[in-house]
Amino acid sequence: MRSSGFTRMRIDPHSPGGDAGESGLLLLQAWLSPAFPVGGYSYSHGLEYAVEAGALPDRPALQNWIEGILLLGAGRNDALLIREIHRAVNAREFERCDEIAAFASAFRGTSELALEASAQGAAFLKALIAGWPEISAAEPLRQWKRPVYAVAFGAAAAVAGVGLRQATIAYLHAFCSNLVSAALRLMPIGQSDGLACLANLSKTLPSLADALELVPFDDIGAAALMVDVFSMRHETQYTRLFRS
Repeated sequence: MRSSGFTRMRIDPHSPGGDAGESGLLLLQAWLSPAFPVGGYSYSHGLEYAVEAGALPDRPALQNWIEGILLLGAGRNDALLIREIHRAVNAREFERCDEIAAFASAFRGTSELALEASAQGAAFLKALIAGWPEISAAEPLRQWKRPVYAVAFGAAAAVAGVGLRQATIAYLHAFCSNLVSAALRLMPIGQSDGLACLANLSKTLPSLADALELVPFDDIGAAALMVDVFSMRHETQYTRLFRS
């Protein structure tokens, strides 16, 4: 019988893994995947009411809206929180970690945005316990119950040895992806528009990470006022698909 030329491969589960960069990349792909059970698909960050109010009629408006959140709102602040908690964990300053976690929990403009951040943080920790118990059992993660998502993610990345810049850019990309996904369900745009929007936003992330390296943590703050306004109005919106 002639050979088909197919080489049978065996995977050894006990073989040594790749280098730290590869391990970090695999963790980020897992933790920030849409399939990772943090419930991100349930939240629109005020975008649902923005569409209802007619503020986002097309793809350029959507891109400007998300870019504004990155530069002036939660995107900027989450990146600063990730940086601060990552550095504190690496320095083993666990009291400082608890201070950052408490500050982040109070640092939200509306009740729905607070729910969005804390519920995803709690879900992230729960999933971490199931899949990566050795990371979830490390300080300071093991003492937290309902941290803000960015803080939980940044601490886990530090414990796992994932580089700060890599973690920050990946987190912001996932944040943008979730908003674009929400927009596809709310706006009269198609997949091609969504991909183009995400591609354009992705180009800004490395330069944003560079700029934020120079921003002191004390300068944390938001100026995306309409996001907060629309988030508050979303609380009483009659028909809703999302929790924020």
